[in-house]
Amino acid sequence: MSDTPDVSALIASRICHDLISPIGAIGNGVELLTMESGGATRPEFALISASVAKANARIRLFRIAFGAATSDQRTARNEVLSILTDLGHAGRITFAWTSQGDLSRPEVRVVFLLILCLETVLPFGGRVEVIQTGTGWSLRAEAQRTRVDPELWSLLSEPAADVQIEAGKVQFILAGRDLRRLGRVLQSDIDGTVLNFRF
Repeated sequence: MSDTPDVSALIASRICHDLISPIGAIGNGVELLTMESGGATRPEFALISASVAKANARIRLFRIAFGAATSDQRTARNEVLSILTDLGHAGRITFAWTSQGDLSRPEVRVVFLLILCLETVLPFGGRVEVIQTGTGWSLRAEAQRTRVDPELWSLLSEPAADVQIEAGKVQFILAGRDLRRLGRVLQSDIDGTVLNFRF
């Protein structure tokens, strides 16, 4: 994987880094206001707290998925678990993660990009299981209802595919690019409400 600076990724890292602190400060402020009101959870405080938790989880996910990652960078397993736990609490998708020790940041970035891709398939919620195998990674998504767009998924294996992309689907382009940088090929098996991916 080339370590040539990726300016777009560096910009994403900078934005996420600068947003984490103020969002955390808002959460701390709400906690102080709750304490001053005798510990009572007012509806508006609960709404702000839930929104802050969701924003915090998303930014931490985006920082890895869209941020810079050099070939020698590592990501702690506990950090990944914390992000996915908070993401699960804040959304309709739950996550299970199985891996050992610190992880290759570029590989975690691909997994997180694929999780963002899977979110488009699970608009009504579901469960995503990620397992680090002896040779790579396995992702399994399951839900009662799924919505798969074959054209979007084709971008993961066909970078030159003529597909119109909105900003909210940029993860498909980036995941395909990063898979190629890692020299990996995504293998997929989509069967109704169950989706399996390996790389």
